[in-house]
Amino acid sequence: MAGQFDSKVFDAEAFGDYVGRIPTVKTSELIARRVFIGNSEIHSLFTGAGSASYAKLPLYGAISGNAQNYDGTSDISVVTTPLYEFGTSVIGRANAWSEKDFTCDVNGVDYMDNVARQVAEYWQEVDEKTLISVLSGIFTLADSASDEALYAAKSDFISTHTLDITSETDCSVDGTTLNRAIQQSCGSGKGKFAVVLLHSAIATNLENLQLMNYLTYTDSAGITRDLSIGTWNGRSVIVSDSLPTAEGTGGTQYTSYILGVGSFFYEDIGAKVPYEMDRLPGENGGADVLYSRQRKVMQPFGFSYTKSNQATLSPTDDELAAGENWELAADSDGNIIDSKLIPIARIISLG
Repeated sequence: MAGQFDSKVFDAEAFGDYVGRIPTVKTSELIARRVFIGNSEIHSLFTGAGSASYAKLPLYGAISGNAQNYDGTSDISVVTTPLYEFGTSVIGRANAWSEKDFTCDVNGVDYMDNVARQVAEYWQEVDEKTLISVLSGIFTLADSASDEALYAAKSDFISTHTLDITSETDCSVDGTTLNRAIQQSCGSGKGKFAVVLLHSAIATNLENLQLMNYLTYTDSAGITRDLSIGTWNGRSVIVSDSLPTAEGTGGTQYTSYILGVGSFFYEDIGAKVPYEMDRLPGENGGADVLYSRQRKVMQPFGFSYTKSNQATLSPTDDELAAGENWELAADSDGNIIDSKLIPIARIISLG
């Protein structure tokens, strides 16, 4: 329904289309490099009539087994494809802003474009923080675990998929750090890694070493500008100061994440009413308010979200970052997925 927002006509459906057309560089890069991939089962389940917020779904393993001798006399043994199970939850977020957050006093700026751009950029930053919370969670061991095998497997994942160079002589990233980290994590499967998340301090260090370049684009005026996406050893780089830091004996410890193709199932589930406006006549003498809601799934491959400690139907970022809510996916017989199949790694460095 159309209404008045800051004395402008506001149509929620049209506004949603406007926001959807605004390019979100970081999320688009994760999708383009196939770090974020769709999952039809997740989409069907959470957009269906049941309105589920949490579910357990099958995770199909890769075919395996040694080739058998085909000699005309030996029977061919059948190898069963592994079938794991993982839990996943819809992550719901919402916010609202009064009209003055969305006004622009500069003449010539398109009102709707200005509003939509701010909203799109806001949700991109929200999604980025959620992604980092999930990554923090899968790399955190819970203080206690009900299943010792799953606890041990997750501990092994954290150990093999983490390159900690803070105690090395050269404790800052250099030209070999990335390659070491991905080889340690996935061996010959290191070629799957496609995107690196770096703190600006680490990105600056790489720039000073001339190891990173930023992608550029040329605008309509013919001016070439840097995008927020760089490259390091052929992998796209996304810079974010929301990445974890910690103070240690040698200085600030920075955590960088490396993500590979298919490392996350990503689905935009949508909300019943993603955008709407309201009039609050008694607030500060009168105010127009824009409300925005979203529901998404951001599920790391090979992991199961257990919601062992989740207070409501949607996990908070703190709950997503809690190690007790994550374990490695396993099948009905308790066989745990091989962590080398998970193209997610991290680097801990002092610069």
